[in-house]
Amino acid sequence: MTVALALVAAVLYGLSDFIGGVASRRTSVWPIGFLACVGGTAGAVVIALFDPGDPTRPDVLWGLLAGLGSGTGTAFLYRGLASGRMGVVAPVSGLGAVLIPLAVGVLGGERPGWIGWIGIVLALPGIWFVSREETAAADEGARSGLLDGVLAGVGFGLLFAALGQVGDDAGYWPLAGAQAMSIASLVVAALLLGGNPVPRARADLWGLLPGLLATCAVLFFILATNEGLLSIAAVITSLYPAFTVLLAIAVLRERVHRTQAFGLLLCTASVVFVSLP
Repeated sequence: MTVALALVAAVLYGLSDFIGGVASRRTSVWPIGFLACVGGTAGAVVIALFDPGDPTRPDVLWGLLAGLGSGTGTAFLYRGLASGRMGVVAPVSGLGAVLIPLAVGVLGGERPGWIGWIGIVLALPGIWFVSREETAAADEGARSGLLDGVLAGVGFGLLFAALGQVGDDAGYWPLAGAQAMSIASLVVAALLLGGNPVPRARADLWGLLPGLLATCAVLFFILATNEGLLSIAAVITSLYPAFTVLLAIAVLRERVHRTQAFGLLLCTASVVFVSLP
């Protein structure tokens, strides 16, 4: 069940990134990022109203910390994708998103079986390869965006690790708090990075949709961690770049190159191994 729920989270994250990426190409990345956080907050509040639970003070604080990671991660990811090379930013951020919660889970006493560890080991290069893009010679001198990818990965890793600490009976107000905090942290990060998050065009409203999808993804991630290990849930959820690539191939007719095909194969093998008892 943990693997199934985390896979749903990965699919939703992949769809969210795909729609957000397409929308960003047609407008500006910062308003899209801002409205994604707004849409995510609206969706989380609706979910919390139906299942308020009984959150403790630590649950709320973990949620706010998760929101800090979510907003800053989104800001650096969007800046990296806008000014750097996607083939560097995307895989580096994906690795950070899985390594930090994996380390937190292991340090917290989680011990996946040896078959699960094989799946985890396969996932790391899988995420890297599936996010790689062929780089033209003219782009070799371009800014790589490595630092942005690292910082985005730290942000998303903090998001997953913090949400994994929220109690099973806390309900979804900590999720709503996380999404609300993501708005503030993204705005601060955008202003510090020289961006303008204020929406100015009707096309910017497309940013609400990836935010709603991301909230649903976080919801399934929380359900996955409630059912099983944080380390396993984080690894499977962090395979989301594979679904973004598959959507680009299916919808935009983008060509999959050998490196991405190899990455998709590793991701598939990772899911199979992690799913085995």
